[in-house]
Amino acid sequence: MLAAIRKEFRQFMRDWLLVALVVFTYTADLVICTSALSFDVRNLKLALYDGDRSQLSTTLVERFVASDYFTKLIQVSRMADVNHLLEASQADLALIIPPGFSQDADAGRATEVQVLLGGTNSNTANAARGYATTIVGSFARDVLVQHAQRHGIMVDLPSVHAEVRIWYNPQLEFAHFMAVSMIVSAGLMVGVITAAAGLVREKESGTIEQLVVTPLRSHEVILAKAAPPFVIGMLALAPSLFIARAFGVPLAGNLALFVAASAIALVAFLSIGFFIGTLADNLQQALLLAFFVLFPLLFLSGTISPIESSPIFIQSLSLLSPVRYYMEIALGILLKGVGLEVLWPQLSALAGTGLVLGAWSVLRLRKQMFT
Repeated sequence: MLAAIRKEFRQFMRDWLLVALVVFTYTADLVICTSALSFDVRNLKLALYDGDRSQLSTTLVERFVASDYFTKLIQVSRMADVNHLLEASQADLALIIPPGFSQDADAGRATEVQVLLGGTNSNTANAARGYATTIVGSFARDVLVQHAQRHGIMVDLPSVHAEVRIWYNPQLEFAHFMAVSMIVSAGLMVGVITAAAGLVREKESGTIEQLVVTPLRSHEVILAKAAPPFVIGMLALAPSLFIARAFGVPLAGNLALFVAASAIALVAFLSIGFFIGTLADNLQQALLLAFFVLFPLLFLSGTISPIESSPIFIQSLSLLSPVRYYMEIALGILLKGVGLEVLWPQLSALAGTGLVLGAWSVLRLRKQMFT
């Protein structure tokens, strides 16, 4: 067994491209994706058609521009230009202020402004609609109060103020979530791809038959092949935590518990990779099958979009994914600072799925090569 493990380490370390892939995924890939990817909707482009050109309409436009969400204002003189900007994706939102806007407001009559949104990206459109609704609603309230005061009426409108307290991520930095998500995704990709590639490489080189005739049993073959990517993956976890800390992730919980959970998760991911390796005959097939598995696992785990926003059937299906439990554990430990007393259900489910996947891979390998 020790001889087989030494052989696998030598073979793994000779493949410098595979080693570079592991290190890159846990370090450079983490930095690039955390810096570049964000679901925060900011820097929206606002197209403006002001048919009133009054002080009141200018004040409304300033409310939009003064926010952090609309950073580019494009003024047009024709409605046709608004349509062109939206069609060419040069504007995310268009504000149409009709003639007579200020006169109607001064006279106490109801007036309207029109907001046009490009719905090709529904996430951006929904966020922009929410920003516009809030800004116009606040502006309408101020216009009502000012109109009443000009007529000698002191208005004290009833209102409800929400005192918001944000736990775990007070600044609502999306990079915190993204850094944790990329650590989880890196473990999945490294485990699946390296395990599948290691087993398929034996088939391509014709040395799989030599493994079969050795005294090694099927589970010992998998353990020997799992040793190098497991050790390298666990070692690469350390710089990824330093990078996450550099992005402001508090690392609030017990890091030893997170390392233990990462080890269990990596075993589950390696098991998936070995199962793929038993199905594929060459590296190209293994990579295609790996991507066929990777993306559904990521989409069902909460690393990209909330599981709660999925249909009930998909939410139930996600209970079979070990990535879901690993993601919940990572968020709980690194951001919330909770411990085993809270995360034991997720840790138990992660260990259970890892055990099932490992046994499945061993049985598949035994059936294919040792019978």
